[in-house]
Amino acid sequence: MKKELISQQKDLSLSIRNQCELLNLSRSSLYYKPIGEKPENLEIMQIMDKHILEEPTAGVLTMQSMLEDKDIKASYERVRRLMRKANIRPIYPRRHLTVLGEKKYVHPYLLKGLKIERANQVWEIDITYIPMHKGFMYLTAIIDVYSRAIMAWGLSNTLDAQASLEVVKHAIKTKGKPEILNSDQGSQFTCLAYVKLLKDEGIRISMDGKGRALDNIYIERFWRTIKYQHIFLNPADDGITLYRGIKKWMDKYHNKNHQGINQKPIEMYKNAA
Repeated sequence: MKKELISQQKDLSLSIRNQCELLNLSRSSLYYKPIGEKPENLEIMQIMDKHILEEPTAGVLTMQSMLEDKDIKASYERVRRLMRKANIRPIYPRRHLTVLGEKKYVHPYLLKGLKIERANQVWEIDITYIPMHKGFMYLTAIIDVYSRAIMAWGLSNTLDAQASLEVVKHAIKTKGKPEILNSDQGSQFTCLAYVKLLKDEGIRISMDGKGRALDNIYIERFWRTIKYQHIFLNPADDGITLYRGIKKWMDKYHNKNHQGINQKPIEMYKNAA
C-alpha cells in the first residue's frame, strides 16, 4: 500500500509532499479519517448516490420525494446539503448544486460534433462520491475517450482542487498529454491552478455546458460501471481497503472486452497511442 511507503521522519531529504508526488498519493488521503456525518445522513447519501445513476435528472425536490417514498423524511435544505457533500449533480436542474469557480476560468465545450478517432485525442476528468461503511471518500479519474482506458485515478477525503491536480499531473507524467481535456464547471477545474497547468502543457481546455452532465458522458458511464460492479457490492471499512479494492478492480476493467469498442481498453490504448 502506498501509504505504508511514506516516512514522516523529519531528517529525510524528501518532504512528505515530495514523497506523495512520487507515489501519486494525495496528501489528504494520507491523513484520512472517516468524515463525521451521522449514520442516517450517510444512509441518505448512499441512497441518493444510487438513485442518481438511475434518474440522472433528479434534483433536490425529486430526491426528497424519493426519500419520502422510503419513509425517510428530510428537509429541502438537508437534502441539498447532502447532495452537495456527495457531489451528486443532476443534469437538470443543477442550479446551486455544483460550487462553481471564477467565471473567467470557464471554457467552452469543444467536443460537439468532434469525431474521436485516436488515443490521447480527448480525455475526460471527473470526481465522484464513494460511500464506505463509515464515512466516504472522493474518487477522481481521467478516461481516454477513444479506448475507455483510465489514464490515472486518485482518492481524497476532500473536494479541493489539489487532489484533482495531482491526478492530472500523474496522467501526463505516465501517459503523455491529450489534445483536449474535458471537465465540468466545478470549482476544481475553474480555478487558476488547473487552467494554468493545462495551458502550460499545451492542452486545450473543454468544459461541459452548465447543467449538462451528458457532455462528459464517458466518465459518467464509467462511474456507473465501477459503482455497480464494485463499490456498492464491496463497501470498504477504511481508505486502505478502498484503495486496494479499486486498484484490483481497475486491473480487471482494463483487461476485459468492453461493449462499444469490442476490445480490452488497455490493449486498444497501447495499440493506438
